[in-house]
Amino acid sequence: MPRPLLLLLLLLGAPGLGMGDRSSSALEEIATEKEAEESHRQDSVSLLTFILLLTLTILTIWLFKHRRVRFLHETGLAMIYGLIVGVILRYGAPSVSGQDKAFSCSQQNRAFTTLLVNISGKYFEYTLKGEISPGKIHNVEQNDMLRKVTFDPEVFFNILLPPIIFHAGYSLKKRHFFRNLGSILAYAFFGTAVSCFIIGNLMYGVVKLMKLVGQLSDKFYYTDCLLFGAIISATDPVTVLAIFNELHADVDLYALLFGESVLNDAVAIVLSSSIVAYQPTGGNVHAFDAAAFFKSVGVFLGIFSGSFMMGAVTGVVTALVTKFTKLHCFPLLETALFFLMSWSTFLLAEACGFTGVVAVLFCGITQAHYTYNNLSVESRSRTKQLFEVLHFLAENFIFSYMGLALFTFQKHIFSPIFIIGAFIAIFLGRAAHIYPLSFFLNLGRRHKIRWNFQHMMMFAGLRGAMAFALAIRDTATYAHQMMFTTTLLIVFFTVWVIGGGTTPMLSWLNIRVGVDPDQDPPPSNDSFQVLQGDGPDLDRRNRTKQESAWIFRLWYSFDHNYLKPTLTHSGPPLTTTLPSWCGLIARCLTSPQVYENHEQLKDEDSDFILNDSDLTLTYADTTITANGSSGSHTATTSLDGRKTKSSSEEALERDLGTEAPELMSRGTQLVFPLDA
Repeated sequence: MPRPLLLLLLLLGAPGLGMGDRSSSALEEIATEKEAEESHRQDSVSLLTFILLLTLTILTIWLFKHRRVRFLHETGLAMIYGLIVGVILRYGAPSVSGQDKAFSCSQQNRAFTTLLVNISGKYFEYTLKGEISPGKIHNVEQNDMLRKVTFDPEVFFNILLPPIIFHAGYSLKKRHFFRNLGSILAYAFFGTAVSCFIIGNLMYGVVKLMKLVGQLSDKFYYTDCLLFGAIISATDPVTVLAIFNELHADVDLYALLFGESVLNDAVAIVLSSSIVAYQPTGGNVHAFDAAAFFKSVGVFLGIFSGSFMMGAVTGVVTALVTKFTKLHCFPLLETALFFLMSWSTFLLAEACGFTGVVAVLFCGITQAHYTYNNLSVESRSRTKQLFEVLHFLAENFIFSYMGLALFTFQKHIFSPIFIIGAFIAIFLGRAAHIYPLSFFLNLGRRHKIRWNFQHMMMFAGLRGAMAFALAIRDTATYAHQMMFTTTLLIVFFTVWVIGGGTTPMLSWLNIRVGVDPDQDPPPSNDSFQVLQGDGPDLDRRNRTKQESAWIFRLWYSFDHNYLKPTLTHSGPPLTTTLPSWCGLIARCLTSPQVYENHEQLKDEDSDFILNDSDLTLTYADTTITANGSSGSHTATTSLDGRKTKSSSEEALERDLGTEAPELMSRGTQLVFPLDA
């Protein structure tokens, strides 16, 4: 007797079911084994489908790069291949008839997520997957493959997103990031909040219009509109940044877009969590309540700061472990530990009620700044390549699944009014995000954000993996299903149309390409103020100092004097920077390599770090400022008559990556200027 019929008879209270029927029990075991085997086979086929999709995408990427085709990026290709496979699975694949049949039972007062059934002394557990619309019940019954290729949303957050976000922080070019840190923070935090509320309020008007014209068949609250604003404000200009990197576009524009998109994802996910946490105390749970609003603001600040601290602490712990152990003697173990500690940051934050995206992002930044300097040469190469490969595969996997989900997802709700309104709201929200903020930022910037940069940032506000992951995480209600469908279509449009138009837009806006990533922008009357210096090298160095964000200038001195020596093998000895009464702690925490080298050791990632005009460092008995002054130092004269710097100043500039090319030979410093 088939198991579903046994279940049906049990639920209906059938009296003729023999409890000791061994033959029925044997048939039940055989049926269960066959069903498990069939399920395993379908799981293998679904995973093989995605593997083949990625393989085909990689081969096509090679062909596009070989032919120098730039009108379509690999993410767009992955989506197209996903669409093709989705069409085949939805309409071309033969139906697989299983033993499961739908049956009706009396409605209970409460919905159960798990059903435990006792059949002939054996217990079977059934888990609720969600409600299915009546018009699509036949497809679900007859084609199990569609369900197999529909991934659990938690797979995206726990498996696919961590390597993408970590790679963004780990590969961060700090030199240009910190040059524009203030602007990046303004765009990411204040700009995302502005965009969220503008889009949310505009979409609330669209929902009211849909209700008037009879196009709204279920409830759609104001909080749902704000949640959609938070979800769709998560920009992910993967295509644009990939083209920027390939063409070597202007480094400051790249830094602004990259920094905004990285932090913007973190802000969007925390903002969406805060909106979900909005719970008024009155009877109407969707009415405005000042206490609930300020509670949501507190939740936002608490989640973000807690996630930030958790990510930074994990990075610090990893740095200490790699510094005070001999793991560098075993590069494989060192790489494995680095990988596990980094990934566990995401899961730890989620388990503690924080946001793993924020935690793993700042963990990546901390690991790149501290732990990277403690790794062996082999582990440095391995970790960079490992997370680069994982980032590439995970990203293309998500975009392939986006194309697949358009035809395999069972809860789509297409509303033309809502979709058109969403496109208009996104355009207006992005404009209100970029142009007013750029105007106010330019009031305090020496290196202005030019109009062509602002237009490119406006154009490059793509939506991608993060918006999709946030939308698919909750599709239980009518409003959320409509939001997910709209988000999917918006991602398709931005990746194909805007991503494909990036190269023509760069040319039309006269934005520089073919720029050396370590090259400073050319001087202009409205961009730089050179206060002193008599040579191009010194001018470049002074411009670099003046353009550093003031937040970075406040932090860098403390980091250089105390944090770097504590967590890495570089920096001045703590015995010279800490007070004398901390001598024992200073000697324990200072790496022996620092004592072996009379000069400050150079950080491997220091070429990405900016110096600044207000920086004051203490090394041995010398106090050095970044403008070249020193409390106690001696100067020597080189062969060309110019003054050279003391060893402390040389160490400082070497750490900050601003010294001129030079050759050291038997204690004599020979300076070769760049313009010679």
